[in-house]
Amino acid sequence: MERKSEKAMKPIQKIVVLGPESTGKSTLCAALAAHYQTVWAQEYAREYLSEHGTAYSYEDLLTIAKGQLENEDRAMEVLQQKNATTGASDQSNQLIIDTDMYVMKVWCEYVFNNCHHYILEQINERSYDLYLLCDIDLPWTADEMREYPDEQPRIELFTTYKELLINQKTPWGIVSGIGAQRTQNAIQCINQHLT
Repeated sequence: MERKSEKAMKPIQKIVVLGPESTGKSTLCAALAAHYQTVWAQEYAREYLSEHGTAYSYEDLLTIAKGQLENEDRAMEVLQQKNATTGASDQSNQLIIDTDMYVMKVWCEYVFNNCHHYILEQINERSYDLYLLCDIDLPWTADEMREYPDEQPRIELFTTYKELLINQKTPWGIVSGIGAQRTQNAIQCINQHLT
């Protein structure tokens, strides 16, 4: 008797959305997840700071980094389970990730002028398929979690992210635009690099 052939699973492409605060990262992640009918790993920092307060320490950033990676790993598991129960044509092969260890590195260094070895190790160990850097063309929106309403820190942080991405090997692009146009620009970037 012939064995049934296993369903061909598409390789999952990990797409990280990063950038300074108030650049629409979470909104973009949700829109991309809806477009690609997939799941997304939400930013853990917001959850942590909502629960523990916004007066964070250097050690808190290590806890946040570990929580972020747990969110990412959990989202990957959910997507793999989803794909295992659907037909090949209905499988989603994009995992959208809101924030990664580059964000944690920049945050640690910008605020505390230091970075946990764990974060640097994870940057070296984990691999991604595409980075989407959110431009600072959106107006800053006040939020109890946000720290930098002035233009200068936003420019500095954006420049820091851009320099990080230039000096690594994973494809990346800058996403700008307002509302639906921002989402479409991100989709174009994904199609350009990952199709």
